[in-house]
Amino acid sequence: MTSTVPHLDPARTALLLMDFQPAVLAAVADPDQALSRAHAALSWARSHDVQVVHVRVAFAPEDFSAIPALNKAFAAVAENKFLPDGSPEADLHESFEVSERDITVRKTRFSAFASATDVRGLLREQGVDTLVLAGLSTGGVVLTTLRQAADDDFALYLLKDATADPDPEVHRVLTEKVFPHQAHVIDTDELPGLTKSA
Repeated sequence: MTSTVPHLDPARTALLLMDFQPAVLAAVADPDQALSRAHAALSWARSHDVQVVHVRVAFAPEDFSAIPALNKAFAAVAENKFLPDGSPEADLHESFEVSERDITVRKTRFSAFASATDVRGLLREQGVDTLVLAGLSTGGVVLTTLRQAADDDFALYLLKDATADPDPEVHRVLTEKVFPHQAHVIDTDELPGLTKSA
């Protein structure tokens, strides 16, 4: 199966680790596997000098105020002041060590691109045209970011074992039936075999 998947050029690739935060991990099925596989992907990225982007969702007081009541997904977030910026549950999981070269992004909606940081522009400036995605949840940040990145003409690789969702059936349908139309859906262990040598 790996032979049908194009190889990755580390110099043109970024790994997006999305919403690996205590509060989000607590809500998904099998968080330990997703976390373990995300660390395996991070090790791969470090060993090949791949750009790493850490994405987290967190809200400043003014962000809560800016969420309209008609936003079905986020109105309850604002009402309950869920994931306030600076709180332990909104931080990156403590097991992740952020390096100086990493990009760290705080967002206030589902997509990794829904932030004050122009992630898309930063990556394009570096010549990145390929994204490797891992995150929580499959039906939230992963779905939204993957679809938006596909529309922006990035080549996409989705790490099926480094994603998870509160509903395992949602995860299965998306990774088996929806995502393959726009991304190469692979396991983390396939990354080394797909990586071009410098």
